[in-house]
Amino acid sequence: MNNEVVLVTGGNRGLGKAFVEEALARGARKVYAAARNPESVRTPGAIPLQLDVTDPESVRRAAAIATDVTVLINNAGVSARASVLNGDLDAIRQEFETNFYGTILVTRAFAPILGAGGGGRILNVHSVLSWVSYGTSYSATKAAVWQATNAFRLELAPQGTTVTGLHVGYVDTDMTADVDAPKVAPQDVVREALDGVEAGAFEVLADDVTRTVKSALSSDGAALYPQLVPAGS
Repeated sequence: MNNEVVLVTGGNRGLGKAFVEEALARGARKVYAAARNPESVRTPGAIPLQLDVTDPESVRRAAAIATDVTVLINNAGVSARASVLNGDLDAIRQEFETNFYGTILVTRAFAPILGAGGGGRILNVHSVLSWVSYGTSYSATKAAVWQATNAFRLELAPQGTTVTGLHVGYVDTDMTADVDAPKVAPQDVVREALDGVEAGAFEVLADDVTRTVKSALSSDGAALYPQLVPAGS
């Protein structure tokens, strides 16, 4: 990150704030902390930037301001925790607008800027739930983002832009405050993630849960969904 110009969506709190802090600590020349409410950005040294990833005009304005970005971190996300069978469809649509379409809008807006600067780098925040479902629509949004990342990686390679996907389980942030499960510290996640970005990695598996799930993807599904195995089998 030394001397890079970094933009972090959702950079005002949680994992995004940790990305902003770590980029600054690694010597980034400039770090834009993008948020719907820029006044909520409190990190010393960061540049608050108004950005609502669900609003195309807001994205366009942000790209017109931050024309020197060399590293884009698509971190902004929400979780409706809605059932795909009977959850509120409006909440699920809003979840897709932020997690999936928001990532696409921001990447489309900044890809030309990265290309003009020599290529640059993109990090998209996925989840272990890109690969396994716990019964909510959030998993579907993150699976969609994962595939968008794969597509962007192919499409942006000719202009020299590297695209890294971050997969991780529960991170100790406000979003998971009421989740009773092992969590990893956001600072540990961002260190691994930025190491991967600097190395040009295709993906970063930031915790043991994610590495275990990835290793089970070639199974017949029983390893990922033991509750579906008939009793006595």
